[in-house]
Amino acid sequence: MNKPRRTDQIKLIAFMQAQNCTNYAGSWRHPETMTDVLTPAYYQRIARTLEEGKFHLAFFDDRLAMPDIYGSDYRAAVEFGIRPVKLDLIPILTAMGLVTQKLGLGATYSTTYTHPFHFARSFATLDLMIGGRAAWNVVTSINDSEAENFGLDEHLEHDIRYDRAEEFIDVVNGLWHSWDDDALVVDKATSRYADPTKVKALNHEGKWFKCKGPLTVPRSPQGDPIIIQAGQSGKGQHFAAKWANLVFVMYKDIAAGAKQYDAFKKIVEEHGRSASDMVVAPAIYTIVAPTREEALQKKALIEAQALPQDTLVLLSEILNFDFGTRGLNEPLTDEDLASISAPVWVERVVKASGSPNPTPQDFITHTGRGTINDAPVFCGSPSDVADEMEAWFYGGACDGFVLAATHSPGAYEDFVRLVVPELQRRGSFQKDYLGETLWDNLGRPARGGRS
Repeated sequence: MNKPRRTDQIKLIAFMQAQNCTNYAGSWRHPETMTDVLTPAYYQRIARTLEEGKFHLAFFDDRLAMPDIYGSDYRAAVEFGIRPVKLDLIPILTAMGLVTQKLGLGATYSTTYTHPFHFARSFATLDLMIGGRAAWNVVTSINDSEAENFGLDEHLEHDIRYDRAEEFIDVVNGLWHSWDDDALVVDKATSRYADPTKVKALNHEGKWFKCKGPLTVPRSPQGDPIIIQAGQSGKGQHFAAKWANLVFVMYKDIAAGAKQYDAFKKIVEEHGRSASDMVVAPAIYTIVAPTREEALQKKALIEAQALPQDTLVLLSEILNFDFGTRGLNEPLTDEDLASISAPVWVERVVKASGSPNPTPQDFITHTGRGTINDAPVFCGSPSDVADEMEAWFYGGACDGFVLAATHSPGAYEDFVRLVVPELQRRGSFQKDYLGETLWDNLGRPARGGRS
């Protein structure tokens, strides 16, 4: 293709789950899916594969409850393997970090059910242990089931969650900066371990949090961990534009992507930041084989793994609404729609269905949760997949891609073996890492850091 001028290259991020399936719920049934997900070897194998393919980052989605909103019961999720397992992420990232040198490693942590000091300490420690490669995917959580695991009766309202998140991230940043980059002295001859004038208390008192500080963890080589955010509501976009370094988005197609990409970059600039410092990466699936015909056969096998229960259970979890209370083709009431915790999803389905009161079937059709239709699917030969990725990248729809696996680890291994060499041959993707830290490798200016 005739490539417009860009001085950067495609950024590649792997989207992972610390559980029995990928973000495609039917993935655990795939005949090539590995089943040793409760062992470090599973995650370390994927980490080595991604680093071999020069991926910039692997990050993990997470939620703080088992899916149990559909039918007010968790048993369907358990029986059919619809994301019932969710392991703690810090040990997993540590295990992956110990077998890699350059791959960035990210985890999702909620600002709604975590305290800033505990989070800042855990994540700063992780960043030190893996040499400055940590990333934090900031979320505000999504449903009442999570609230009930933390002693609350219901989830906070959308805008209130973001207000709390603003203060949370402000406290965390203050704690991460309570040690200057050069505070450590470690001079045995003078018995001077650190310079106390370069370690500062925080003394934060706000609406949601009170925290004295300082943090008990010195700075890592990259300074601050990279911040990822996926908010696509109006408030979510402004939150991401203010705080994030990498934004994970869902674009239906390249035309919609280019429009939303341009609009979001303008919001970034409105917040006094350079649009070029922000990485915008939509989720995609790739199904690749040596020939297009083989890839289509693989796609048919993948799609055959999903069951109807997958979609309904996941929609109920994600949107904090029990879709089992309505018939499959029964319109949702205005009250139903108002109770859904993600207004942007309601807007999307209303627009796509053409109905102000869509049915559960409309939500299944126009979101595809539990199937592989909720993100673009690039299916074909290595050349076919590379062509589509380049069209999005050079067509102004993104700065890179979040690769969502149809099954694991095979989807990552196929991509690294077949697509990465094709992109590298074309000069669209890196042949080696740029540096040691994740900030270095994303080609973005780091905020301090201890050398």
